[in-house]
Amino acid sequence: MQYWICLTPYYLENYFCSQVRPLVLLNGQKHNLVQSNIKQLHEQIRAGNFLALARGITIVENEIDGYESLLQNLHESRHARVIGVTGPPGAGKSTLVNALLSHWLKENKKIAVIAVDPSSPFNYGALLGDRIRMSGYYTNPNVFIRSLATRGALGGLSAKIIEITDLVKDAPFDLVLVETVGVGQSEVEIAGLADCTIVALVPEAGDEVQTIKAGIMEIANIFVVNKADRADAEGLYRNLRILAHEKANGIEETPVIKTIATQDDGVAELADAITTFLNHQNQLPEKRLHLLTEKSWQLIQAQRMKKIDHNQLENELAVAITKDDFNLYTFTKGFMQRTL
Repeated sequence: MQYWICLTPYYLENYFCSQVRPLVLLNGQKHNLVQSNIKQLHEQIRAGNFLALARGITIVENEIDGYESLLQNLHESRHARVIGVTGPPGAGKSTLVNALLSHWLKENKKIAVIAVDPSSPFNYGALLGDRIRMSGYYTNPNVFIRSLATRGALGGLSAKIIEITDLVKDAPFDLVLVETVGVGQSEVEIAGLADCTIVALVPEAGDEVQTIKAGIMEIANIFVVNKADRADAEGLYRNLRILAHEKANGIEETPVIKTIATQDDGVAELADAITTFLNHQNQLPEKRLHLLTEKSWQLIQAQRMKKIDHNQLENELAVAITKDDFNLYTFTKGFMQRTL
């Protein structure tokens, strides 16, 4: 039986990358060797090798030679469902993920957790706060845990989260949990990635009216009032129920579930609600089309931005801004026409 612990992406990536980068030195045979290595790596990932998966994630995250080939050979036949867990800082997202892990492991499910953490200001790696809370599952052969750094990406996610999630889905997992960094309303991007999005809130998250008005509320497939034993929890629960009723417009209302994740209270009910939603979603192909369209849109954006040289942009802007007739929007349009 194989165990693998993904502890520190920044330092481990130096080890993983060293297994691929020497191929760059073999000039004439570089392409064939990289392709052969990537093919073997992909086979290991599909077989459930956690070491190979950790290495594959590092290759994709750092765009090492062969990463595009690895992504292009992924199979859509795997049926792992992606569950997004988002919400404001302090909502207990990691504790909630912990509780869900415990519940699903009792059902012998194989689960991957992708925890998006803030970036270290020193090496741009993940600060690993989320995985510290999940330390009880490090040696569980049915759990794979990986932290990703945002590296400046907005939306509460890593810049490579789409590709990495698809790579993880190609391994034999039943569920993939994606926990966002917890930055607030910009986390609506998770809706374009997950099959089911859970928005976790706590009574002390702020003014209830402002919380309900926040853009993040629009993406919830399931609302969770965590730390439900605290003061004002019942008031937040009632307001969310009202909001869910108003949003329903004659269709099924968004579930609102109270949990105390530290005590596993309400976790079984939450897991049942997730299963019910995913089963229902299978009957709504337009939802799947929306998810795929959103993914493709983001990938196209990322590819097009590769052609933009930031230094060139800054240098040309430094010259243009000195002219009397400078207009930012005209300049930007002209720059795009020249470079894209």
